[in-house]
Amino acid sequence: MHENDISALIREAAFDIHRGLGPGLLEKIYQRALYIELIDKGLKVEPEVDMRVKWKGKDIGVGYKADLIVEDKVIIELKSVEQLHAVHHKQLLTYLKIKDMKLGMLINFNQSLIKSGIVRIVNGLEDNFYD
Repeated sequence: MHENDISALIREAAFDIHRGLGPGLLEKIYQRALYIELIDKGLKVEPEVDMRVKWKGKDIGVGYKADLIVEDKVIIELKSVEQLHAVHHKQLLTYLKIKDMKLGMLINFNQSLIKSGIVRIVNGLEDNFYD
Protein backbone atom coordinates (compact mmCIF):
# COMPACT_ATOMS: atom_id res chain seq x y z
CA MET A 1 0.00 0.00 0.00
CA HIS A 2 1.29 3.46 -0.92
CA GLU A 3 1.89 6.18 1.69
CA ASN A 4 -0.91 8.33 0.22
CA ASP A 5 -3.42 5.49 0.59
CA ILE A 6 -2.32 4.97 4.19
CA SER A 7 -2.57 8.69 4.95
CA ALA A 8 -6.13 8.77 3.56
CA LEU A 9 -7.12 5.97 5.97
CA ILE A 10 -5.41 7.80 8.85
CA ARG A 11 -7.28 11.03 8.04
CA GLU A 12 -10.58 9.13 7.88
CA ALA A 13 -9.88 7.53 11.27
CA ALA A 14 -8.89 10.89 12.80
CA PHE A 15 -12.14 12.45 11.54
CA ASP A 16 -14.19 9.59 13.03
CA ILE A 17 -12.42 9.86 16.40
CA HIS A 18 -12.72 13.64 16.55
CA ARG A 19 -16.41 13.42 15.63
CA GLY A 20 -16.97 10.81 18.35
CA LEU A 21 -14.79 12.10 21.19
CA GLY A 22 -14.39 15.79 20.36
CA PRO A 23 -11.39 17.97 21.25
CA GLY A 24 -9.75 18.49 24.61
CA LEU A 25 -8.87 15.00 25.84
CA LEU A 26 -5.38 13.79 26.67
CA GLU A 27 -3.11 12.81 23.79
CA LYS A 28 -2.90 9.23 25.09
CA ILE A 29 -6.67 8.76 24.66
CA TYR A 30 -6.48 9.80 21.01
CA GLN A 31 -3.44 7.58 20.49
CA ARG A 32 -5.26 4.53 21.79
CA ALA A 33 -8.41 5.32 19.80
CA LEU A 34 -6.41 5.85 16.60
CA TYR A 35 -4.54 2.60 17.19
CA ILE A 36 -7.86 0.73 17.45
CA GLU A 37 -9.32 2.44 14.38
CA LEU A 38 -6.29 1.67 12.21
CA ILE A 39 -6.07 -1.95 13.38
CA ASP A 40 -9.78 -2.31 12.59
CA LYS A 41 -9.01 -1.07 9.06
CA GLY A 42 -6.57 -3.96 8.68
CA LEU A 43 -3.38 -1.91 8.96
CA LYS A 44 -0.19 -2.92 10.76
CA VAL A 45 0.31 -0.38 13.56
CA GLU A 46 3.15 -0.11 16.05
CA PRO A 47 2.58 2.14 19.09
CA GLU A 48 5.30 4.08 20.93
CA VAL A 49 8.22 3.08 18.72
CA ASP A 50 11.68 3.85 20.11
CA MET A 51 13.53 6.37 17.97
CA ARG A 52 17.12 5.19 18.36
CA VAL A 53 19.72 7.79 17.46
CA LYS A 54 23.11 7.04 15.96
CA TRP A 55 26.14 9.26 15.84
CA LYS A 56 29.17 8.30 13.75
CA GLY A 57 27.78 4.80 13.41
CA LYS A 58 27.33 4.32 17.14
CA ASP A 59 23.97 3.93 18.88
CA ILE A 60 23.63 6.71 21.44
CA GLY A 61 20.24 5.70 22.74
CA VAL A 62 16.57 6.41 22.48
CA GLY A 63 15.85 10.04 21.71
CA TYR A 64 12.07 9.85 21.74
CA LYS A 65 9.20 7.52 20.99
CA ALA A 66 7.09 7.90 17.87
CA ASP A 67 3.40 7.74 18.81
CA LEU A 68 2.43 5.37 15.97
CA ILE A 69 4.08 3.88 12.90
CA VAL A 70 1.70 2.52 10.28
CA GLU A 71 2.65 -0.17 7.76
CA ASP A 72 6.35 0.69 8.31
CA LYS A 73 5.72 3.69 6.03
CA VAL A 74 4.00 6.51 7.92
CA ILE A 75 4.90 8.03 11.29
CA ILE A 76 2.05 9.63 13.23
CA GLU A 77 2.83 12.19 15.90
CA LEU A 78 -0.21 13.12 18.00
CA LYS A 79 -0.84 16.27 19.96
CA SER A 80 -3.65 17.74 21.99
CA VAL A 81 -2.46 21.32 22.33
CA GLU A 82 -3.82 24.82 21.81
CA GLN A 83 -1.78 25.18 18.61
CA LEU A 84 1.02 23.43 16.77
CA HIS A 85 4.41 25.11 16.74
CA ALA A 86 7.40 24.85 14.41
CA VAL A 87 9.14 22.58 16.92
CA HIS A 88 6.39 19.96 16.45
CA HIS A 89 6.98 19.96 12.69
CA LYS A 90 10.76 19.75 13.15
CA GLN A 91 10.40 16.89 15.63
CA LEU A 92 8.42 14.79 13.15
CA LEU A 93 10.79 15.62 10.29
CA THR A 94 13.69 14.43 12.48
CA TYR A 95 11.81 11.18 13.22
CA LEU A 96 11.36 10.65 9.48
CA LYS A 97 15.08 11.17 8.90
CA ILE A 98 16.08 8.83 11.74
CA LYS A 99 13.80 6.07 10.41
CA ASP A 100 14.55 6.89 6.73
CA MET A 101 10.83 7.22 5.99
CA LYS A 102 9.07 9.53 3.55
CA LEU A 103 5.79 10.55 5.18
CA GLY A 104 4.70 11.72 8.59
CA MET A 105 1.39 13.01 9.88
CA LEU A 106 1.14 15.50 12.70
CA ILE A 107 -2.37 15.42 14.16
CA ASN A 108 -3.56 17.90 16.78
CA PHE A 109 -6.88 16.70 18.18
CA ASN A 110 -7.42 19.89 20.21
CA GLN A 111 -9.04 21.75 17.31
CA SER A 112 -12.67 22.71 16.69
CA LEU A 113 -12.27 21.33 13.15
CA ILE A 114 -9.90 18.36 12.94
CA LYS A 115 -8.96 19.18 9.35
CA SER A 116 -7.21 22.27 10.76
CA GLY A 117 -5.13 20.02 12.99
CA ILE A 118 -3.77 17.57 10.40
CA VAL A 119 -0.42 18.28 8.75
CA ARG A 120 1.46 16.00 6.33
CA ILE A 121 5.24 16.26 6.56
CA VAL A 122 7.36 14.87 3.76
CA ASN A 123 11.01 13.80 3.94
CA GLY A 124 13.37 13.13 1.06
CA LEU A 125 12.18 15.56 -1.57
CA GLU A 126 14.37 18.26 -3.06
CA ASP A 127 13.04 20.70 -0.48
CA ASN A 128 11.38 19.45 2.68
CA PHE A 129 7.95 21.00 2.96
CA TYR A 130 4.76 20.88 4.92
CA ASP A 131 1.42 20.52 3.19
